Amino acid sequence: MLCERLAKGELDVALVSSFEFLRNPIYRIVDEVSISSDGSVYSVVVAHRGDISEIKEIELDPASQTAVNLLRCLLAERGLKPRLIRRSTGILPVGPAGVSPAVAKSGLVRRAQLLIGDQAIRFRQKHADEFQFWDLGWQWKKLVGLPFVYALWLIRPELADAKQIANRLRTLRDRNLANLEELISEVVAGVADPGDRKEFDYQFCARYYRKHLRFSFGEEEKEGLRTFAKLCAKHGLLEKCDLRFDLV
Repeated sequence: MLCERLAKGELDVALVSSFEFLRNPIYRIVDEVSISSDGSVYSVVVAHRGDISEIKEIELDPASQTAVNLLRCLLAERGLKPRLIRRSTGILPVGPAGVSPAVAKSGLVRRAQLLIGDQAIRFRQKHADEFQFWDLGWQWKKLVGLPFVYALWLIRPELADAKQIANRLRTLRDRNLANLEELISEVVAGVADPGDRKEFDYQFCARYYRKHLRFSFGEEEKEGLRTFAKLCAKHGLLEKCDLRFDLV
């Protein structure tokens, strides 16, 4: 994992989970750049049947500690206490017409799953009629009224030319955003699988990158990250600390 390689010093710079910084705040942060959302993020969701308050068990995707701990905070703040387990059975059972009697009888209607990234997008588009989707970005926005920061560019503290690297990353971010339509067209054209091409068509990608994601790290994002740290400490996911950003 990138987080482990960064922590071991095998990498000097990496785009990693924001929770990695909260867990080990030794790094310098590239200012003005993040992967965030200010409301619905679309690609970080709990797929469930029935009301979220009735869910007894949620299978976790261990790939993102940020998403897992965001989920823990959101559930705790709402007083919900489903059992959180490591994923072991793949994607939730689906059927052609809603919840089958077998699924309902087995109790799977009370089981949900945290989905992240491309997997979440594909699942939402294929099974929108069968499941509900608890969007973690939207739930966070409703709870605290601030953006949520999923990932940051972190630089190891001993790196001498950190400012130069940060400037290059900000320039690259600006260039990509200025040419976003062209980049999306190239990505869509390069998708080999016809099914993927249908799910990740130009209209969807443009909407996803323009509406659901943000790439800034301004004052609102910083306050959102501080609030996340406070809630993680409140619910025993982090030790309490005076969080400071060493920005470059």
